[in-house]
Amino acid sequence: MTRRVFYSFHYKPDHWRVSQVRNIGAIEDNKPAKDNDWETVTKGGDQTIEKWIADQMFGRSCVVVLIGAQTAGRKWINHEIDKAWSDKKGVLGIHIHNLKNSDSKTSSKGSNPFDYVTLKNGKKLSSVVKVYDPPGADSTAVYNYIKNNLEKWIEKAIEIRGEN
Repeated sequence: MTRRVFYSFHYKPDHWRVSQVRNIGAIEDNKPAKDNDWETVTKGGDQTIEKWIADQMFGRSCVVVLIGAQTAGRKWINHEIDKAWSDKKGVLGIHIHNLKNSDSKTSSKGSNPFDYVTLKNGKKLSSVVKVYDPPGADSTAVYNYIKNNLEKWIEKAIEIRGEN
């Protein structure tokens, strides 16, 4: 089953790695904001950003947080995670540090962003949400691992959310 997902990520350092995951084709392709569009959105302030995120998440069944070196703890990443969970969407994380960027470089592994979000019962969201760290000897192997597992990870995230 093809799912519509929202990708949450730290744009500047990770957009190249994220584009690789977006282009896998296992799920419905949603277009990211272009740099100029995002600048316009951010100039509108917090309410404009919140509305843009809500509009982008509308009709999506899952939020995939693509975790780079600096993703965890960011204001808008946390907001997207909170919103997704509140809206009863599936949520999962995938470490992308071993995918190469446009300069053919990998990065350091980032912290779990779900450690920065607390549920109403006081538990960290990381105690519920799955985060995957794809193995592989090189960027191609990591990409292939993500490609071969993304659909089932999304289905599992939706199942987990239905149980919580």
